[in-house]
Amino acid sequence: MKKVYFDSAATTQLRSEVIRCMSEVLKTEYGNPSSTHSYGRSSKSLLETARKEIAGYLNVSASEIIFTSGGTEADNLALQSAVTDLGVERIISSRIEHHAVLHTIEVLEDRFGIEVEFVRIKQTGCVDYDHLEELLQKSTKKTLVSLMHVNNEVGTMIDLKRVALLCKANNALYHSDTVQSVGHFTLDFQEIPVDFAAVSAHKFHGPKGVGFAFVRKNTGLKPLIYGGEQERGLRAGTEPVYAVAGMAEALRLSYQNLDKERAYITGLKEYFIEQLKDHIPGVKFNGGCEDANGSTYTLINVCLPISEEKAMMLLFQLDLKGIACSKGSACQSGSSNGSHVLAEIQSPDDLKKPSIRFSFSSFNTKEEIDYVVKVLTEFVAS
Repeated sequence: MKKVYFDSAATTQLRSEVIRCMSEVLKTEYGNPSSTHSYGRSSKSLLETARKEIAGYLNVSASEIIFTSGGTEADNLALQSAVTDLGVERIISSRIEHHAVLHTIEVLEDRFGIEVEFVRIKQTGCVDYDHLEELLQKSTKKTLVSLMHVNNEVGTMIDLKRVALLCKANNALYHSDTVQSVGHFTLDFQEIPVDFAAVSAHKFHGPKGVGFAFVRKNTGLKPLIYGGEQERGLRAGTEPVYAVAGMAEALRLSYQNLDKERAYITGLKEYFIEQLKDHIPGVKFNGGCEDANGSTYTLINVCLPISEEKAMMLLFQLDLKGIACSKGSACQSGSSNGSHVLAEIQSPDDLKKPSIRFSFSSFNTKEEIDYVVKVLTEFVAS
């Protein structure tokens, strides 16, 4: 059976260079980086070299990179500390954020009674910037804004710099989940004054279980996890040196090949859209993911013109044909609830139809797209 992986927004295939890098570190750099002997010092040196390299890609100081278990922990670190340690009484976010943000905000609202407001979202999934400015200006409470750079379900991109400058002009802190953008877009955090950002290695062909938080210096953020002085006292626990080395290697390769791979993947996305339009009349593209300028080049979210009853079998049938993709997102697949993102932007009629997210990497081919379009066409017509 032919197998096709179109779920890179959920997690990516490891690059062979990353596997080799981690294997070598596992064999040779097994010292605890907090130990003072030569084995520990060697591991510590590797850790700090990786930190410095990663910081360089974002144009920040190495001391502003805090290694975590991934994006979810990095989001929690920023949001929880903002309320418990930095005096934030109000959070502005959107209803289409990742659940790592939305569920954390819900807990903070329940436990600490913080005020939560949601900025309006347009049908494309884009933030209403005028409404955001209104929200920022209407209260004197210390405020944190949390808006993701690239939406993980429909791919809509916000103007990160515009939001950051709006926050700065209104004395608000700004946190962004950049899990779907770091490694795929060039970000300069000297030009874009975000205060906190979250990153996961497995979104750019690195290992799972490791990521980092960008924490701008002098914010006063305090740790989420206690028990040690690792990560400059901001994240206790022995660092996974091999995974950090793999993350640094994956990020290096992503930016080294960025222009070439972006052009290639953009071509795949455009070809997929073209083939779907040609073969499936009535197909729709959710959240403006068809827009090359307003969305990421790494995914499309497709609404198919089939009945609600038939929709129940779609993912199952695709899986039987060896096609890996997601209903909404991987975080939503298998859930009895529909996508909270699509619920905000789709019409009631379209919500009854199946929407599938296909996400790409440089490992994919046009031949795979042809196969997927053929399977979808046959299913819709049956």
